[in-house]
Amino acid sequence: MTEEIIIAGFGGQGVLSMGKILAYSGMMQDMEVSWMPSYGPEMRGGTANVTVILSTDRINSPILNEFDTAIILNQQSLDKFEPLIKPGGILLYDNSGITRFPGRKDIKIYCVEATEEASRMSMVKTFNMIVLGAYLKIQPFVKLENVLKGIAKSLPPRHHHTIPMNNDAIIRGMEIVTQENK
Repeated sequence: MTEEIIIAGFGGQGVLSMGKILAYSGMMQDMEVSWMPSYGPEMRGGTANVTVILSTDRINSPILNEFDTAIILNQQSLDKFEPLIKPGGILLYDNSGITRFPGRKDIKIYCVEATEEASRMSMVKTFNMIVLGAYLKIQPFVKLENVLKGIAKSLPPRHHHTIPMNNDAIIRGMEIVTQENK
């Protein structure tokens, strides 16, 4: 089994971290993984995306032209990557700042109001973990306990005190994700 994912948004939204955590989680499940980031020179505020491949088989190339799943966090990324989702694939997006909503009929579309929920929880820095939780609910390709280990591996030790808060955000994302086109 293989899951080919694009995660895209603005720099500073935790796009690359989310991909890194997924990659670490897959490694902990003895999967083959690929993590390939791409971002503009301005990083924070500029566009950023990361391609993650999780597979039980050998990965031939980290370069993809289409994706099983797209996790989209801004309008520019929606415009660019919605057409590249494979028929039958998944689009998960945060609706904050989206002006043209997804319209494809041949994919499953899910919305998670992560920006609003992170603000409501007074945990703005966990926005990306809310989105990650929504993804894990939709596609439980990696186990939650491995995601938590992946967070610990990704974070510098001085930030390990935030792991419980990140765990809460992941659980909340699992609870609030909704499918738009059933």
